[in-house]
Amino acid sequence: AISLAVVTDIFEINQRGRVMGVVQMGFAASQVLGIPIGLYFANLWGWHAPFLMIVGLALIIGIVILVKMKPVNKHIALQEDKNAFLHLWHTICRKDYQVGFIATAFLSIGGFMLMPFGSAYLINNIQITQAQLPTIFLITGLSSIAIMPMLGKLSDKYDKFYLFTGGSLVAIVMILIYCNLPPVPLWLVVVINVIMFMGIMGRMIPSTALATAVPEARDRGAFMSINSSLQQMAGGIAAVCAGLIVSQPHKSAPLQHYDILGYVVTAAILACLYFVYRVSEMVKSKASYPINLSMNENYDNLDDVVK
Repeated sequence: AISLAVVTDIFEINQRGRVMGVVQMGFAASQVLGIPIGLYFANLWGWHAPFLMIVGLALIIGIVILVKMKPVNKHIALQEDKNAFLHLWHTICRKDYQVGFIATAFLSIGGFMLMPFGSAYLINNIQITQAQLPTIFLITGLSSIAIMPMLGKLSDKYDKFYLFTGGSLVAIVMILIYCNLPPVPLWLVVVINVIMFMGIMGRMIPSTALATAVPEARDRGAFMSINSSLQQMAGGIAAVCAGLIVSQPHKSAPLQHYDILGYVVTAAILACLYFVYRVSEMVKSKASYPINLSMNENYDNLDDVVK
């Protein structure tokens, strides 16, 4: 939440797509590299080793931020509420902000419905072996790292809602194919996964860039914190609902009703389209659109910051 608020303070709306692409690429890289590295050191030094590494890396990153990063603090002078909890409450009660919160909630539903059953579905329904799973996840992750910066640039070059709509249509088609797949060769599973995640990322990057433009500068931190919390809450509820839809008679049996799950996710994506459209129109109608970079004039070169 804080990192996204800082990105919003530093970059104009027509630059944020590219930056969000780099940020999302970092998340993908952490999963692609972090999981195998963590497993390797856990096997080498014990289960506690990855957690100690996270602490060490966090300390190093914190020191670098403290020493190298310029303060982003001009929004503090705009604060009206002195009490943090009161400020959060006022942020939640803003009707224009609530549209952004709802859009974020629907955005989270699809991924969190499919993710918990991904490995079980591939193994039991599509008959992918356990040894082949890392290949699928690795190629999908590496392709996401390559695709995200390109999607970020497209998000800045074209209308963000149009890119979101295109990503949603790709995601819908590929999710419906994926959730109804018979046993197929490994290469086809990889291709479908890569295209499906391309559609998902085509939704995430422009929608996140749009969401950061919704709040006023004084509410940005509170808005992004609430947004992140709602994202996790919606994801948890989505996973529970998915568990009520999907069933498995026994451990090695194919998952049942996974096709129905695909239809539910499709409905959530279509509902999300409506709310993101409202967010897009709201952002366009704001008097401050495009947002001025004056929150921190020290960062005036996008290429330098991204590097």
